[in-house]
Amino acid sequence: MNQLPRYRSMVALGDSFTEGMCDDVLPDGHYRGWADRVAARLAVDAEGGDFRYANLAVRGKLIGQIADEQGDAAVALGGELVTLAGGLNDVMRPGCDIDHVERTLGALAERLAKGATRVVMFFSVDPSRRMRGSARLMPQILRLQGFVRDFAAAHDNIVVVDLFHVPAFDDARMWAEDRLHFSAEGHRRVAEGVLQALGYPASFDWREPLPPAPATPRLTRLRADLRWVRIHVLPWIGRRLTGKSSGDNRPAKRPALDAYPG
Repeated sequence: MNQLPRYRSMVALGDSFTEGMCDDVLPDGHYRGWADRVAARLAVDAEGGDFRYANLAVRGKLIGQIADEQGDAAVALGGELVTLAGGLNDVMRPGCDIDHVERTLGALAERLAKGATRVVMFFSVDPSRRMRGSARLMPQILRLQGFVRDFAAAHDNIVVVDLFHVPAFDDARMWAEDRLHFSAEGHRRVAEGVLQALGYPASFDWREPLPPAPATPRLTRLRADLRWVRIHVLPWIGRRLTGKSSGDNRPAKRPALDAYPG
């Protein structure tokens, strides 16, 4: 019987994906995302019951900001397990310098890999079947995916969780109301994907599609679309036009490597 991997500490870096924005809110007001779920599972198996977890991710951050604002802190914390996701916010912006994204992501991952037992990276989901107008993003998404694949292949302690080739994530129920961040179910599945990539036995098939959803009346869909534009799309456009970010002046939810219960 294979022994489960055991980690005494975990540090998560990134943007809203790792911060955990979803429809599952913890009693302290923070979101319960995939990283929190992974940390809770690892805490159960930590030797001596002493497990510590930091989540430095902040919504809206570009890869340069992740490197500048989270990189030194992550290296100083010295987590045995480190997760790193970033670059997609850059890709979604017009005029993205993909060379800069790759250089910055690679340099940060290199720093983290030198001190960590294991680093987890990601292929982002495929937006082309879910979001109209996303075809323009695909060349850069695929290029970034290839960069992560090749970078991980050159490092024995880096594993990649492939979300891109999982059609189950096309389901609207995997996404929160803003249609940009995962729902609680989406985060549950990402967490399971991370755990399996780390060598944990499967708790369930995280790639399996959800059961068919009941048909939604056309008028209900139209109202939902109008609400989405009013509450989520227009404020997003406003932030882009004014150079603001949803993460401006927002601290990380777990900046210290503190004890975390299973």
